[in-house]
Amino acid sequence: MSNLLTALLASAALAASPSTALQHGHGEAESEQHADYQMHAAPMAVLAAYRDALTQRDADAMTGLFAEASLIVENGKVEGTFGEYMEHHLGPELGAIKTFEFFDPQTEIEMLGAHVALGRETYRYQIELTDGRVFERTGVATSVLMHEPGGSWKISRYHSSSRAL
Repeated sequence: MSNLLTALLASAALAASPSTALQHGHGEAESEQHADYQMHAAPMAVLAAYRDALTQRDADAMTGLFAEASLIVENGKVEGTFGEYMEHHLGPELGAIKTFEFFDPQTEIEMLGAHVALGRETYRYQIELTDGRVFERTGVATSVLMHEPGGSWKISRYHSSSRAL
């Protein structure tokens, strides 16, 4: 099973499972902590799944993580929806990438309500191209994730930037 599928299944299971603190009658503070963890886990899993799909260069997996009406901004340029970004920018680059690795990703999730989350990420990454060139960069990303009615969490807005080490 791919890491992406494992992360998504774990996220779905966590979100669907009842709070063990509530089941066992633990204190209110402990049940609130558990509920808070559950609330943050699903959006965090989506961002981790996106990084994993990038490293695997899996266009279908990446596309499934974004809302249809998403907006991508990268390094000062509005790229459009994720579909448009994939078509004119990221998609053509995938074939030229030999390896893509993330190092020390740090993710914070801030819940802005029951169905909206703000993600903040920092990371380092290395891309090796098929022509032998290697790029090492530090990056940051801010994401707005939305829980779709009757569905899953999707990335609605994604803004990233990077610079050379």
